[in-house]
Amino acid sequence: MDVLHISMECYPAAKTGGLGDVVGSLPKYMNKAGVSSAVIIPLYNLPWIQNQSLEEIYAGKVRLDKWWVPFRIVKVPGDPLGFPLYFMDSHYHFHREGVYSDANGGFGDEIERYLVFQQAVLHWISSLEKKAPKILHCHDHHTALIPFFVKYCPEFQKISLIRTVLTIHNGVYQGSFSWKNSNLLPWYQAAAAGLLDWNGVINPLACGIRCSWQFTTVSPGYLEELKYESAGLEELIRKESSKATGILNGIDFEVWNPSEDPKIQFRLKGKQWNLFKENNKKALCRLFSLNPNLPLFVFIGRLVREKGADILPDLLLRAQKAGLLINFIVLGTGEKKIEQQLRSLPPHLPTTFRAILEYNEDLAHQLYAGADFLLMPSRIEPCGLNQMFAMRYGTLPIVRAIGGLRDSVPDIGHLEGRGIQYTHFTIEDTGNALYRACQLYAQRDIFEQIRGRVTQIDLSWEASASEYIQIYNKIIPL
Repeated sequence: MDVLHISMECYPAAKTGGLGDVVGSLPKYMNKAGVSSAVIIPLYNLPWIQNQSLEEIYAGKVRLDKWWVPFRIVKVPGDPLGFPLYFMDSHYHFHREGVYSDANGGFGDEIERYLVFQQAVLHWISSLEKKAPKILHCHDHHTALIPFFVKYCPEFQKISLIRTVLTIHNGVYQGSFSWKNSNLLPWYQAAAAGLLDWNGVINPLACGIRCSWQFTTVSPGYLEELKYESAGLEELIRKESSKATGILNGIDFEVWNPSEDPKIQFRLKGKQWNLFKENNKKALCRLFSLNPNLPLFVFIGRLVREKGADILPDLLLRAQKAGLLINFIVLGTGEKKIEQQLRSLPPHLPTTFRAILEYNEDLAHQLYAGADFLLMPSRIEPCGLNQMFAMRYGTLPIVRAIGGLRDSVPDIGHLEGRGIQYTHFTIEDTGNALYRACQLYAQRDIFEQIRGRVTQIDLSWEASASEYIQIYNKIIPL
């Protein structure tokens, strides 16, 4: 293979957010472009994985201080996802019903889990010799120590010339841990210890930025933001910016296809977008007892502060008091406080608001197909995929002008606008964006013209994959 993607998530095997979507799509489009690509993630106790017949291709053990951890590398036969998918099986560390947490909360042994995974992957790659990949593409802090291990750990000397690329999907999460846990690391050259340190702790993300051959972010706008706001890494990112590139994510047009999507009530026939939207909206309004004559707004995603979900309760109550006639559906799970606030809303908004506090991929597809507007009031949004899913299904995004949202959704006030942008994370600014959306909805000719425009935008992975291939070719010809 040319490129091995190393990640904690890969859709549909394991996904908690956009990382899973990206790793589940980019390698497929790389292969279509002629760059042989594969993925490895940990083996979790999750439904999709349980339904696979896996074949063992390697077995070994990893040292964690004084202990040895056995592991296996197993593979899904036949490459059903469009790329080879491998799993690192360490039963004690990963055979759990969640990626980072389960119903009881976080697991609490993240340091050991990520170190076992990264080292196990490198032991397997070392065994491949001439068949080893040319590039290791690491995703987020969970795998960001791999560039350091490859260069500076004696036990991985065989693969020390393999190139590494790091993609930062969310720079807020850096995986830092105390030097008291340095005994868990593989043996490394003492002179290289400074590369592990950032502000007195071991910081995997900072180390990955320093040691990788190239690093990328998931949008050009997010790269610029990280130079000035990256949870303490601003100086480092500016210093290393010569090897940095912002590449906007794409979406998988085979999964997100309104003409063939099995998860929606009514599929698109030809170019009959108005009929497609009308029928799917009516289906939603019947399901949730809403008035189909009102504009339908949705929020889909994790109910956390990062996504701006905490603004929703007060925003919707304020909108009602202002006389704004809208339907609003929320789909997602997250912080218990936000969930409780949303549960308390129906008595105040009995005919216009519904909260579905669960993870429901099928319903998400139907919401994209039937909604008029998708609200994304994010505090942080490195790229965002929901706005792309929405546009693919003719739903107009309402977004804060940050990161990838700013890059992918120009405001309707500009030529070729795709949605509504606003600047400040306030109820006033967000409420004004809702008001603008209602005004647009009332101007049916203009609304349908913009809706038709966004459905024609090429948001697929082809263009993004081409940019990644350019990055690879900078460091080694493929």
